[in-house]
Amino acid sequence: MNGLFTFEAAGRCGNFSKAAEELNVTPAAVSRMISRLEDHLDSPLFLRRPGGVDLTPAGQILFDAIARGFSGIENALREIEDRRGGVETVTLSVSTAFTTHWVMPRMTRFKEAFPGVELRFHLMMGPIAGTVNDVDLGMRYADGADSRHEAAYIMPEILIPICTPSYLESHRTSGQGPKRAPISTINLSDAQPDWSSFFTSGKQGEVDHSMVFSDYAIVVQAALLGQGVALGWLNVVAHWLRTQALVPERNQVRITDRKCQMLRLRDKPTRSIVMKVQDWIITELHKDMRAVDTLYPELDIANLL
Repeated sequence: MNGLFTFEAAGRCGNFSKAAEELNVTPAAVSRMISRLEDHLDSPLFLRRPGGVDLTPAGQILFDAIARGFSGIENALREIEDRRGGVETVTLSVSTAFTTHWVMPRMTRFKEAFPGVELRFHLMMGPIAGTVNDVDLGMRYADGADSRHEAAYIMPEILIPICTPSYLESHRTSGQGPKRAPISTINLSDAQPDWSSFFTSGKQGEVDHSMVFSDYAIVVQAALLGQGVALGWLNVVAHWLRTQALVPERNQVRITDRKCQMLRLRDKPTRSIVMKVQDWIITELHKDMRAVDTLYPELDIANLL
């Protein structure tokens, strides 16, 4: 166990001296402990270099396993403390946009359904991809379950151009035929797919200029402020479509081959409350899809459930 504790500190710090300082031992003691562990495994765990160390492939495997173990212990201790205080916690790894524009408008309803649950968030500004370490649930675009994750399918990736009703009205084609006023687009940097392909008319001047943001929460906020037309990911903007604060800019929907999933680590102990929160989120999102379909049947959203 001492060897594993020492190895974890050295791997995390990337330096034997820093690990020694953290463990209150000498760098030589750290080096000896690591050497004993490498001899025991008959495999090098670190590449020694001037100024620090790097994990070998074997070292990375061991480090990842130890990190997951420590995380599980930390979560268990936190859960014990929470239960003593009469509160259960569920930690979500989701985008800032989903938290701002989907979770927050529903917090009252969530608290009514789960009065003894405290939600905690690991927020992502960029693409929602990758593993879901150190959390109970993570919303990701993924094919499904894999060797590390269980997956609960939510919906396909559904994209709809959105804007405020007033913006749409001011940019409609008039009945007598002056052409549609050029629109401003509000873009997410590095967004996939390229949403400009929604504008399929091929006419010059359909778009006059655009704004680009790195955080999708700001993209949606700009659309709510009437700054232009944004690409709406339905799993994020469904609340605003239901309240009609935002409306489809055109009757055009794109469904990609990506799938929105709720992921959970396989080696993390299953807690009943986590599964209940997962089911609640998925149920609420499906209610959103049906409500949007009722308001805008021309989009044919219901058939995607």
